[in-house]
Amino acid sequence: MQGLMMDYQLTLTHAFRRAERYFSRKEIVTQTDGEPHHYTYKEWSKRAQQLAHALHKIGVVDGERVATFGWNTYRHLELYYAVPCMGAMLHTLNIRLFAEQLAYIINDAGDKIIFVDGDLVPVLEKVAHQIPTVKLFVIMGNAPYATEKLQPSVDYETFIADQPTTYDWPELAEDTAAAMCYTSGTTANPKGVIYSHRSIFLHSMGVGLADGAALSENDTVLPIVPMFHANAWGFPHAAVMMGSKVVLPGRFMDPLRIAALMQKERVTLSSGVPTIWIGLLSLLDKEQFDLSALRAIFCGGSAVPRALIEGLYRKNIIIVQAWGMTETSPLASVAKLRSYQQDLPLDEQLDIKAKQGTMLPGVDFRVVDIESGNEVPWDNQSFGELQVRGPWIARAYYNDSESDAKFADGWLRTGDVAVVDSDGMVQLVDRTKDLVKSGGEWISSVELEGRIMGHPKVLEACVIAIPDPQWSERPLAYAVPKPDFVGKVTSEEILEFLRPQVAKWWLPDNVVFIDAIPKTSVGKFDKKVLRAQHELGNIV
Repeated sequence: MQGLMMDYQLTLTHAFRRAERYFSRKEIVTQTDGEPHHYTYKEWSKRAQQLAHALHKIGVVDGERVATFGWNTYRHLELYYAVPCMGAMLHTLNIRLFAEQLAYIINDAGDKIIFVDGDLVPVLEKVAHQIPTVKLFVIMGNAPYATEKLQPSVDYETFIADQPTTYDWPELAEDTAAAMCYTSGTTANPKGVIYSHRSIFLHSMGVGLADGAALSENDTVLPIVPMFHANAWGFPHAAVMMGSKVVLPGRFMDPLRIAALMQKERVTLSSGVPTIWIGLLSLLDKEQFDLSALRAIFCGGSAVPRALIEGLYRKNIIIVQAWGMTETSPLASVAKLRSYQQDLPLDEQLDIKAKQGTMLPGVDFRVVDIESGNEVPWDNQSFGELQVRGPWIARAYYNDSESDAKFADGWLRTGDVAVVDSDGMVQLVDRTKDLVKSGGEWISSVELEGRIMGHPKVLEACVIAIPDPQWSERPLAYAVPKPDFVGKVTSEEILEFLRPQVAKWWLPDNVVFIDAIPKTSVGKFDKKVLRAQHELGNIV
């Protein structure tokens, strides 16, 4: 016997109409070169519907890929809803990819139209001759450095001008494809992940949960994580659904501009990778800003150093570690203290906050031994590969014949290595490809990095495995000193700092100081670059 509930389709159209009707006076603010751009949800909804008309007029049909190549701006947010609500698929392109990867992704997706921010036109022009599927480029804002290689092209404002401000949205099935992102492709070609209306709707509800980001219409949300990276972790969708004020940083993501924007707009919730918040903490050590409205910062993309959590805590800023990946929409787990942990000593509380936390309702997980394939006990010591499943978890890659290796028995094999404590809280210890196996024993590069970054003279640290004739592999650490300590910190000083904290055989063979750690297109430490440079002898 079935329940007697309505068969109501979970689509982004519902979220759009809700924002339009209930929160028409709420603001959307975008940082620009000059004065910030302000308008309301009411104006946003009209322009999104004009955009849908313009796309329909040029022949965009159901399921067609409409790509974006842009920053976090109000125009990008218009695209976030106009494209999927009309039945097409929004494909956000990573602006930081190498040219060959960018061309590969555009061709693999079969993008027909690309919306590009004016200042990014020269970047896209580099691959203009390699992307024959694209029939139109829509330029968002001025393009002062354009060389006319993107043709045919039209200005965004001209494109939507004179279009009706109301659109008869189609009734879509909830399993209709809504958006598309590609993985960062750190080891192979990027792979396409296609999100449905249903998955985005449910993910947005998960973000809004009290044990998620606790989003409400009382919040002012600043997503610093790029809108081209896993849908900015779902914050643009969730913020619109909940009716939050939205603040967008545009192309300005330096700590000074971010802090000033947070202060001016009274931001209550923000999101970004650790490198953003490391920079903010360094700034707050020197300058004063009123960030008293800020109730939490969501941080992910890579393990959040405990020293960063503690440093921001000293500034009365709560940083919440979350975990996910492109394939998980991406929010899957959040690290928050349980009720019975609130009275623990501060050090123990910070240790808990340094974990990846508890899976959100709807997301199942297991941790499987890398060699035996058996599920490991929840003893906070036994580790294995983290695998997940749920309503906003991908079940396959787009146009990829190797999906079966990544999606086994209904589970997504994440490639992350984790331990689980008796409460079911997950802590990542490494990526499977980044673990160091020395003398038959595993060493967590992530834990070493976090401890090195706890040294008061170190800004960033990265650990890789290097070949060793006796032990098979040994850890080698790279560190970036804080600006005031360049040339004033030694390898032995760091190793001495580590000795009481880790087993002797975990100690890196050396700590090499460099100016900057290479980053991936989404701001993670790029260990493959360090490995390659080490092999070439460029970094000893």
